[in-house]
Amino acid sequence: MTVTSEATTHWKGSLMDGSGTVSLDSSGVGTFDVNWKARSEGSTSVTTPEELIAAAHAACFSMAFSHALAENGTPPESVDTTASVTFKPGTGITGSHLNVNAVVPGLSQEDFDRIAADAKANCPVSQALSGIEITLEATLA
Repeated sequence: MTVTSEATTHWKGSLMDGSGTVSLDSSGVGTFDVNWKARSEGSTSVTTPEELIAAAHAACFSMAFSHALAENGTPPESVDTTASVTFKPGTGITGSHLNVNAVVPGLSQEDFDRIAADAKANCPVSQALSGIEITLEATLA
């Protein structure tokens, strides 16, 4: 089965002075404000395309890692992932850093590191982001 997800952006004005909203159409779970100032300077109240990519990357990696751990016979008790996507005005998106902490009973550090690296390389969002550097910091708790 193929699933297509949709989001819509409504933008008014120029890049520097304008603003818009991003609506998550498929799920309907939210509409978020976006603007250039937040993207180029940061914000605690307006989202950015990079924050949305970070959310997708963290979720995708966590799902891929959890699945790989279960296939290894060591299902996780928990996987907590933060993705930090970096944007440089004039250059674009320059990288995504995955920071994961997982509780996985009965798993060696060596196997944990191997499975985490494989999930980083093979989760669909990582593959979609193959044009940027993706780094991983993984902690077995």
